[in-house]
Amino acid sequence: MPEHSAIKSRKLTVVQTLPALQSGGVERGTLEIGKHLVEHGHRSIVISSGGRLVDRLLSEGSEHVTWDIGRKSPWTLRLVPVLRRFLIANKVDILHARSRMPAWICYLAWKGMNPKTRPRFITTVHGLYSVNAYSAVMVKGEKVIAVSEAARNYIVQNYPQIEHQRIELIPRGVEPAEFPYGFKPTPEWLKAWQAEYPHLAGKKILCLPGRITRLKGHHEFIELIARLRAQGMNVHGLIVGGEDPNRQGYAAEIRQAAHDRGLDDAMTFTGARHDIREIYAVSDIVLSLSTKPESFGRTVLEALCMGVPVAGYDHGGVSEILRTLYPAGRVEPENLERLVATVAKLLESPVPASRDNPYTLKNMLDRTLALYEQAAASLKLAD
Repeated sequence: MPEHSAIKSRKLTVVQTLPALQSGGVERGTLEIGKHLVEHGHRSIVISSGGRLVDRLLSEGSEHVTWDIGRKSPWTLRLVPVLRRFLIANKVDILHARSRMPAWICYLAWKGMNPKTRPRFITTVHGLYSVNAYSAVMVKGEKVIAVSEAARNYIVQNYPQIEHQRIELIPRGVEPAEFPYGFKPTPEWLKAWQAEYPHLAGKKILCLPGRITRLKGHHEFIELIARLRAQGMNVHGLIVGGEDPNRQGYAAEIRQAAHDRGLDDAMTFTGARHDIREIYAVSDIVLSLSTKPESFGRTVLEALCMGVPVAGYDHGGVSEILRTLYPAGRVEPENLERLVATVAKLLESPVPASRDNPYTLKNMLDRTLALYEQAAASLKLAD
């Protein structure tokens, strides 16, 4: 379309909104898009309450506006007219909401603007949210990005009123250079790792990455380790992830469960780590045992990009990645017997992961930027 080439030749102003910039997949994606926009000559603005990733965002050329836009309180509604004035003053082309409370502020501000001059409104369904009026705002975008087939199916099944052409499937991706196939840690890292965890030497390492929250399947992981050891396998479980300050009781519960199963010498809690790539590399198998389907499954993809075997429950976005890259690791959800059998088989006869990975960061960035450009050029109003 002629407008598309015209819009590509001018500078876009894109605003992304989310609750905070502390850590997590949504936050990482926001920074990645911001950097990509700046590299292509566009103006990138992020609105959040702030956090430790703000410095990185700014260093990569984006701007940050500190508003507590994700606070679940009627008081947050005061930001509606403030945001509306901001969008007008900055001649914003794209308003992209990535979380529910910020999306409500964006939607209400956007609805009150002149339809002929207001920005295009885009939302991303990052999670398989509870289905209710509060969550419904995530499908109110003129375009609605689904981060996986699982997210797209969730939208279609739970919000049948949405026109299918408004849904844009753009899977998340990782940078192959960041998680290269066959990666080996440096001798210096290995020396430090072995000094910190000498009891791991000679063991088969099973790694469960992710923050310690109830849905991540830690109890199943503990039972997996116990049953494999009962079969005579010399395995050791790594739980790699920080404890949620608001759920410290659950972290204590998990530690107690490992103790009760006699696994004090067979389980290690590393806490939050910044060297997950190296930890994947020294692991024999990475696990994904979320008890509820997840919208994507970034840790699964990161490990498989490196060629590290993964065993995971065959649902949600994890299922899509395993079907594409590692069918040998698919396990019927919450079938502990099948999980034990699958992991034991992979330990005894490792299956190589596919090198042909379609879930790249470049694909995700290019397709998102193309959507912004097309939306700003030609997207018609959707009520």
